[in-house]
Amino acid sequence: MSVNIENFSHSDTKEILTLAVEVGDTLLRNGGEIYRVEDTILHILNAYGIEHCDVYVLSNGIFASANEDREDGCSIVRHVPLGGVHLGKIAAINQLSREIVANKCTLTDAWERLNACKALPPTKTWIRSIFCGIGCACFAYIFGGTLIDAISALFLGMLLECMLLYMSKRKSSKFITNIIGSAFVTAGSLLLLNLGFPVMQDKIVIGDIMPLVPGIALTTSIRDLFNGDYLSGAIHLMDALLTAMCIAVGVGTVIILYRYIPGGVILQ
Repeated sequence: MSVNIENFSHSDTKEILTLAVEVGDTLLRNGGEIYRVEDTILHILNAYGIEHCDVYVLSNGIFASANEDREDGCSIVRHVPLGGVHLGKIAAINQLSREIVANKCTLTDAWERLNACKALPPTKTWIRSIFCGIGCACFAYIFGGTLIDAISALFLGMLLECMLLYMSKRKSSKFITNIIGSAFVTAGSLLLLNLGFPVMQDKIVIGDIMPLVPGIALTTSIRDLFNGDYLSGAIHLMDALLTAMCIAVGVGTVIILYRYIPGGVILQ
């Protein structure tokens, strides 16, 4: 089905701009790159016949305007907090934007599809826990751990993911979550060491902090800097550095406290 853009009146400008910003908002909240968000918003506006438009996207905000030189001119400013990554929603939004650009989607259909994309459920908790544990076990083994270290990292990683999901539902601070998460896996590895298991505590910690490491934020910051989006790149870089600092604080605090506990062993 092809949509005739000539059927849209001036009164539709605000609705079209709102739709485009909502699409960009969903992309940005779920880990979309800055250039992808800007490109998607512009393509949607042009697909619905709005040629006079400006879009500026930051890591945590969207500024968009349409037809400023006309009576139906409007603008939208949207704050978008830094969030996680949901590749399923990004893929669904990308497909929606392609259909809009191909003139196969009316405004009403686009809103319905957008709401459906937003409502996509996250991966089940038990699946995320299992695969988080497997990932932690693999990293522990890759960095020189033994099979026992990998198995230990597997179970601690599963518990860590459950704890992260619980704290996410309670909307806990990202910094507090990273500090508590890294402290939890460090304390767990020290507990195994004191129980007499032949484990290398440092390998378990390295494997289990990997779900907390800000790899995506660091990669995104470098990409933004290369694309000339210096402000967005700096924001993502700061986010990555602060996250890494929180992980170090959690691990270091537990190790320091452990060394002062009577009977604590000296860690290598």
